[in-house]
Amino acid sequence: MFTIDDTALAGSGSAAPHAAASSDIARFARAAHYAARAHRFQKRKGLDGEPYVNHCLEVAELVGLAADPGDVEVALAALLHDTVEDTSIVEDDLVRDFGRRVADLVLAVTDDKTQPDDLRKRRQVAEAPSKPRDARLIRIADKISNLRALVRTPPVGWTAARLAAYVRWGRQVVDACGPTDPVLEALFAEAHAAAARVYPPVEADLRSVG
Repeated sequence: MFTIDDTALAGSGSAAPHAAASSDIARFARAAHYAARAHRFQKRKGLDGEPYVNHCLEVAELVGLAADPGDVEVALAALLHDTVEDTSIVEDDLVRDFGRRVADLVLAVTDDKTQPDDLRKRRQVAEAPSKPRDARLIRIADKISNLRALVRTPPVGWTAARLAAYVRWGRQVVDACGPTDPVLEALFAEAHAAAARVYPPVEADLRSVG
């Protein structure tokens, strides 16, 4: 379990840590620090091996660019969106440190990594329409960030088929989200068009996506 001592972000007194921050700016900064600590040993799969937290920051930035980005808790969940999926943080940690709603948004975009990759990918598509709008904002922003990264610095060892399959699958997930936000949808269209030019369709299926 990820304890608050691990983050060096402990609140004071008996108040829950998520209640200790007195402003949206303080809460956002705390979540950014928390994400950086949680992902501190991780790097992205790309050739340049950038720190994983850069992706979390970009997703939060993209959510902030939405026509209707929601409130600060959507941005907090964007920063923290991969913590349960990819680190030792669990649901109870997020509830304790950021509150129930932030935890629920993170869980809404968290894959079950005990399942096979192809099943997880299919579930993202199948479950996208039923997700709350705030979770769909994060999901679309995540796909924008990932497609941009594919073009800028493709993952080491990925074949042309796997890259093309990811581009196709990203489109399927965002299409399944349905009308969510015109600004993010336009940004995704740009990112997808760029990625599709670099990685045109080939004989590939969802088993090629990782």
